[in-house]
Amino acid sequence: MKRRPPASYDRSYDTDYDRDRAYERPSSRSTPASKGSFFNMNYGTLALLGGVLILGIALGIILSLNNNNDPKNVTSSIVIDRSAPNPEFCQQYGASAIVTDMRVFVTLNPFKVFVTQPKMKPGCVLRTNNWGLLENQKLVSHEQVADCKNRMNTFGFTGSLDSQSPDISCIYPNDEAGNLFVNKPGAVEPAKGTENF
Repeated sequence: MKRRPPASYDRSYDTDYDRDRAYERPSSRSTPASKGSFFNMNYGTLALLGGVLILGIALGIILSLNNNNDPKNVTSSIVIDRSAPNPEFCQQYGASAIVTDMRVFVTLNPFKVFVTQPKMKPGCVLRTNNWGLLENQKLVSHEQVADCKNRMNTFGFTGSLDSQSPDISCIYPNDEAGNLFVNKPGAVEPAKGTENF
C-alpha cells in the first residue's frame, strides 16, 4: 500500500498562532530613535562642546587674574604692598598699611562729634625689633625710641624714608575692638609670626 504524501499546509502560521505573546521577551535590539539624544552625538559635536568648555575655563581664569592697577581700585593686599613707601624695606621689616588721616572735633555744649573727611595714604608699620633702622638713619631720636618702647608701641610712617621729611609716628595696636574679619567662626588663623609688632 502506498502511503499518502504529507499534507501541504504552512506550518509557520500554526506555530505563530500557538505561541503565547505575553511571554515573549522584548527584542534586545532597540531602535536608534529610542536612545537619548546625548548618545547620538558624533565626534565633531563632542569636540565642539569640549572646545567651548575649555574656552570658558580659560576665559574665567583670565578674568579672575585681571591685574587692575587703577589707584581707585584696591583689589588685593598685593596692590597695597606695592603702594607702600619703600616697599622692599616695609615687607622685610614690617607690614604695609592703609593710613587714614582725619581730625575729630568734640563740642561739649551741646555735645556733638564732628569728623573731617579722611585722607587715605599708603604707609608702613615696623616691627618693634626693627626700630634701630630708623634710629641709624637719624629719622628718630633715642628719646623718641625710648618713649615709644616704654608704652609698648611701635613706629609707623608715610612718605619715603629717602625723602627729607617722612611722617613717622609712634603708634599702638588697638586690640580692644578686635578684628571681626579675622575672628569669624571657622576662619583660618593667621601665622603667629606675622602679627607680632
